[in-house]
Amino acid sequence: MIQVKEPTSDARTWSARYGGVMSDADINFYFDPVCPFAWMTSKWVRTVSAQRDYSVDWRFISLRKINSHVDYDAQFPPRYEAGHTAGLRLLRVAAKARADHGRDAVAALYAGYGAHIFDSDAPKKSADPTSDTRGTRAFVEPILTEVGLPATLADALDDESYDALIQTESDEALALTGKDVGTPIIHFEPPNGTAFFGPVISQLPNDEDAVRLWDHVVGLASFPGFAELKRSLRERPQLRAFGVAPDATGKKEDWHGGSRRTKH
Repeated sequence: MIQVKEPTSDARTWSARYGGVMSDADINFYFDPVCPFAWMTSKWVRTVSAQRDYSVDWRFISLRKINSHVDYDAQFPPRYEAGHTAGLRLLRVAAKARADHGRDAVAALYAGYGAHIFDSDAPKKSADPTSDTRGTRAFVEPILTEVGLPATLADALDDESYDALIQTESDEALALTGKDVGTPIIHFEPPNGTAFFGPVISQLPNDEDAVRLWDHVVGLASFPGFAELKRSLRERPQLRAFGVAPDATGKKEDWHGGSRRTKH
């Protein structure tokens, strides 16, 4: 549980001008709360940051925003538009939490989102394929209370005034890596350090392997001429919502083009 505090006038000024709170973090981590691979990678980053004493600024990238030009019915499986829209709604709440209570509130809220979306049984799907229960007040309010934030932050679910801020940070993330990526995007040692999409991992490494993987990923991404190392076959992630136990290996699927699009 976090200690909720009133933002200072300096923080309010920074938030109004730049869309966030002043950050000198070691890692900027751009996430969409409905992305399972972002969640898995975020758990790895939390493991690494605890051992290396890295600070993390949890920032926003919206799958709904970066796919705004896409015909979802033609190019994605059913319910994807509703899911991405739910992610945008959850990011509005996170943006409000950050503006009012600082970046630690986002860290706690994202942890709460992920625990309920992915580390619990899958949320019950709405009977309406154009809606998603994860973007509702009934889903969000208990999570806010659980992490020590006011339940009234759920008012931001429908507040489109936060969309410009979310778009700005989504554009910021894509400017670091190029546009043919998804979530998460990691920027290590900003503003001048290396940035990359992913890594996409389906299993959570133990503490020792976590820091070893971190060093390999950062080392590779830091080489000036490096662009891509990729395979589209992915295991379903070790997440309860996917029915994969922590000690099990998920079924391999071909995420062609790095997404679940059915047409490109």
